[in-house]
Amino acid sequence: MKNPEAKAPTIQVLERTFALLDVLASYQDPVSLKLISEQTGLHPSTAHRILNDLAIGRFVDRPEAGSYRLGMRLLELGNLVKARLDVRDAALGPMRELHKLTHQPVNLSMRQGDEIVYIERTYSERSGMQVVRAIGGRAPLHLTSVGKLFLAHDDPQRVRAYATRTGLAGHTRNSITSLPTLERELSKVLHHGTARDDEELELGVRCMAAGILDDQGKLVAGLSISAPADRLEEAWMERLKATAAQISAALGHRTAAAAAAAATASAAK
Repeated sequence: MKNPEAKAPTIQVLERTFALLDVLASYQDPVSLKLISEQTGLHPSTAHRILNDLAIGRFVDRPEAGSYRLGMRLLELGNLVKARLDVRDAALGPMRELHKLTHQPVNLSMRQGDEIVYIERTYSERSGMQVVRAIGGRAPLHLTSVGKLFLAHDDPQRVRAYATRTGLAGHTRNSITSLPTLERELSKVLHHGTARDDEELELGVRCMAAGILDDQGKLVAGLSISAPADRLEEAWMERLKATAAQISAALGHRTAAAAAAAATASAAK
């Protein structure tokens, strides 16, 4: 049932698109063009034209000629939104506690293509650092601590493809702009399980990051501390890792030790 207070789209083709998607969403099986036309009130040729464009974008699938169903692109986008909401909800409390300790900006970021996206941040005026990238801001993977975490989890072929696509453009004199240097950096990230940005995105700003894993052990986000270059304290790294682990646990991630303990306990029953 539609919300009577909801505003109608001002662009007609979008209104028609929403109506088509709503009809497809109300059926579990593929829907014929004739039924879609009847339910939306659209002429079959109009519905067919819009559905074809939606199929190009993978928002709609055509399992056979003349029938349609919702496409996998909607699932991908839905999962992305769900992951963002889940991670943010789990992270916000621990992020605030970490900020109380460091008095520096604490950032929550996720990967989207060749960039990271900042989805949450806790900070205050006491940090002495102006926050340049607001929530929703983006930055290249190879120039950020969280981005390096994601690249380190890619296989070497995908890292090389990333380097080719982006050209490894730099923002400062400290930026990593060559593939061999990036590969050495990612090797360190894998070894330590954490990553750093040494004034590579912005001069005067350094960052440290730890990964957040979901219940499948997949890297879904990164938690980072940003600070003026002369104020970033190495002692924060252990607390940062513990906070990231706390958020991961809230998402259902179990460490190898915890899983082994659970398996042992189960076998003893």
